[in-house]
Amino acid sequence: MTSAGVNAQPAGSRRTLFRRAPAVPSQGQPAPRTRSGGPDRRGGRVAVTVGYEPRVHLLPVEVLIERRQRAGIRRAWLVVALVAAVALLGTGAAYATAANAESDLTIAQEHTVSLLKQEQGFAEVKTVQSQSALITSAQQVGGSTEIDWGTTLEGIQASLPSGVAITGVQVDSATPLQAFSQSTAPLQGPRVATVTVTATTAVLPSVSDWITALEQIPGFVDANANSVTLGTDDTGGYTANLTIHLDTGAFDGKYAAEKGE
Repeated sequence: MTSAGVNAQPAGSRRTLFRRAPAVPSQGQPAPRTRSGGPDRRGGRVAVTVGYEPRVHLLPVEVLIERRQRAGIRRAWLVVALVAAVALLGTGAAYATAANAESDLTIAQEHTVSLLKQEQGFAEVKTVQSQSALITSAQQVGGSTEIDWGTTLEGIQASLPSGVAITGVQVDSATPLQAFSQSTAPLQGPRVATVTVTATTAVLPSVSDWITALEQIPGFVDANANSVTLGTDDTGGYTANLTIHLDTGAFDGKYAAEKGE
């Protein structure tokens, strides 16, 4: 609502009323002031500040408190709803994970049963393989102390001096179940077999040369000349008896396990 000399303002804001400015005071008199305490001239009018419009809350305080409580309850229920939604989502995710795990377990069990059925079809093959492995192990154990006596005796024959002939051979070696007895004499190395050779010759043999030649035999440890005797018959000649000691180098290793098995 507008009146002469007054501008309407929105409710709750300050109102500034304007009135015609009085005549200019004479010299020595103070200038007129507004209610706010200062002079203001706008086109010959003086601004007068009136103030805020008074307002009054007619509702009881209990109503305002109840409204605030209702707002707090609504916020609390909203938080509860959010927590419940999160819990439901977590439960759903856990249930889905459990269902997937159970499905994978079922598939794995079915695959295991299928493999077991296939394995039963090869039961005889597995039995044969087990028996073959047992035979191979027995061969390795039984042949662990085997010596190729043919090759060894050929080596002894080749080491004989000229004019010497072997008339008798006696061998003794270790077995897989019994170790070879060792000598108690000093300066004699460990052995796994002995070869006792009896040889004849028309002349007195050189035993030292013979022993030196025997060093070429695989597994040779040492040799001892047991005796050299002169024959008593009309033909004459000499008879020599020699014992040869062999170590593990004489084993042929034919049934030894291959490397990497």
